[in-house]
Amino acid sequence: MEKRDTTSAGAQALTYSTIARRFHWWTVLLIAVQVPVGLFMVRYGAATDFAEPTGKLYDLHKLIGLTILVLALARLGYRLAHGAPADEPTLEPWEKAVSHITHWAIYALLIVVPMLGWIAVSYYGPFEPFGLKLPALAAQDDAKATQVFFAHMLAAYLLIVLIGMHVGAALFHYLIRKDGVLRRMWVRAGRLG
Repeated sequence: MEKRDTTSAGAQALTYSTIARRFHWWTVLLIAVQVPVGLFMVRYGAATDFAEPTGKLYDLHKLIGLTILVLALARLGYRLAHGAPADEPTLEPWEKAVSHITHWAIYALLIVVPMLGWIAVSYYGPFEPFGLKLPALAAQDDAKATQVFFAHMLAAYLLIVLIGMHVGAALFHYLIRKDGVLRRMWVRAGRLG
């Protein structure tokens, strides 16, 4: 088992491993880029009749999405193999339940959202962001592409809402409750505040 960089055995039991924290913060970074790129490319493309650099923005969005998918699958595999630390002891039972539901829903959507995007793009034809030929997951069908893109958009918005709840809860625990919830996943766990 990997050594966790904390200052005491008690803190160690409540802190995510270095690998788990790296998976988390790389995901945060990619989502922080992906969401604005996705929102901007759609609006810019619609406003300019898909003038450049819209195509490059879509290609970037596709590649970041695939990266998020691979990272999410690796992260989920790591989580299933290594587990997570015990819940923060100051949490009420309902807070633990909401936390677990939110975390697993985020994991699921980090996989579902890019998969829906990949399927939708596949319905449009060859999938070649920046000329990189990737396998299509479906035969070309523009009507189905529109339907799947709509599902992709709804799932992405749900993911954004859940991430907002997650961040809000972490800040609430750090700023208001002043407990150890945020310290468990902080870049340098146990050393926040």
